[in-house]
Amino acid sequence: MFLSLTLFSLNRKKMNLKSERRGIHVDQSELLCKKGCGYYGNPAWQGFCSKCWREEYHKARQKQIQEDWELAERLQREEEEAYASSQSTQGAQSLTFSKFEEKKTNEKTRKVTTVKKFFTASSRTGAKKAEIQEAKAPSPSINRQASIETDRVSKEFIEFLKTYHKPGQDIYKQCKLFLDAVNRKRELSIEEQSECAQDFYQSVAEKLQTRWKVPPEKVEKAMDQIEKYIMTRQYKYVFCPETTDDEKKDLAVQKRIRALHWVTPQMLCVPVNEEIPEVSDMVVKAITDIIEMDSKRVPRDKLACITKCSKHIFNAIKITKNEPASADDFLPTLIYIVLKGNPPRLQSNIQYITRFCNPSRLMTGEDGYYFTNLCCAVAFIEKLDAQSLNLSQEDFDRFMTGQTSPKKQDSESFSPDVCLGVKQMYKNLDLLSQLNERQERIVSEAKKLEKDLIDWTDGITKEVQDIVEKYPLEIKPKNQALAAIDSENVENDKLPPPLQPQVYAG
Repeated sequence: MFLSLTLFSLNRKKMNLKSERRGIHVDQSELLCKKGCGYYGNPAWQGFCSKCWREEYHKARQKQIQEDWELAERLQREEEEAYASSQSTQGAQSLTFSKFEEKKTNEKTRKVTTVKKFFTASSRTGAKKAEIQEAKAPSPSINRQASIETDRVSKEFIEFLKTYHKPGQDIYKQCKLFLDAVNRKRELSIEEQSECAQDFYQSVAEKLQTRWKVPPEKVEKAMDQIEKYIMTRQYKYVFCPETTDDEKKDLAVQKRIRALHWVTPQMLCVPVNEEIPEVSDMVVKAITDIIEMDSKRVPRDKLACITKCSKHIFNAIKITKNEPASADDFLPTLIYIVLKGNPPRLQSNIQYITRFCNPSRLMTGEDGYYFTNLCCAVAFIEKLDAQSLNLSQEDFDRFMTGQTSPKKQDSESFSPDVCLGVKQMYKNLDLLSQLNERQERIVSEAKKLEKDLIDWTDGITKEVQDIVEKYPLEIKPKNQALAAIDSENVENDKLPPPLQPQVYAG
């Protein structure tokens, strides 16, 4: 009796543990910069905010530059010592010196590549000067790719700067110089181009505040317009460039989300009831906004799509729970929206925003908060496992491989407002799931029957062999047939002659 009660209590505890669902929780501190500056961090910046990341990047870059210069100086000293020890005649000296100078120049050019990317050389060849002049001139090679949107943005930017009078002219001049410089440095990596853009944003913002004494609210509007003008022109060069693995990451995330199509809101503890028409509309709008992000060219516009999507999510949660949504409710719902929408080129858009958005937007404010949560949602999807969904590893593997799918909602449990098409769809899914289970059961029974038949045949064969070995069959030769009495004595077997009739004399 005591043993049965103990087993019952253990099973009860186990069932309670299984019934508890671990929600997706991200603490506010996990969204902030890991250096403790108080701004929002980003996985693309290794958990730092843009400011701290640039400081760390500058330290690493300066260290690399210093090492390159030290290497170049060491090579120069070695060459000078070799030259001093090998000079013999004046003619040989001049020849050796010219070779030494050429070799030294080649070594510096080869080794100090990082320095040459950031410091302008004092002299250039004629061909290089011609290329620069072509880049500066408004040639058709640059203007031919300008789209209608680019022309429209340029006109809007010029009209906007007219309200700033003298500072507006300087801002336009600075933007043109920056675009010309970027066009000349297409060989730079995307990280270095991103750093150039971030430096330009910071420089212009400081000039607006200090030199031109522009009010803070007008500085923010000006920076938005500057970002829109510059990134509309640079979009085709810096969005998902071929020198990066952004496209590879996009395909990996897209494939991952497709494999997770079976994940239900209940598995993620999503507090959203899509049976409510208003909530269903909010979910559709949120999915539309996150998908629309890819059609925008300006980082701020892409961030605006993320913000609108997030606000629709908060409204859906508020309507469902009839109370304001919390951060613990928001992140699981955002993950569900991303899984359901599968936005195109998700990683490329995240990287583009990280690299070329005005850093003040990503570090603070609601845009930065929502963007950081989106990065966390994508990271969660990439690492999603059975434990995260409170599933067994066996069920998770079966769902991922498509062998089976979770139990769908019964069509009879729908509210009367749900359309007949949705009910019929879930009914068909239930029938397909049942047919799949029946097919698996039939295949399993057929395999078992096949095994039983093989075992029965082998058993009968063995029994027959045992009987044959125990009682071997001896085949005796065939007996000779007896000859008939009246037949002729062909073989002369010495039979007595037949009786002859005798006369009886009595």
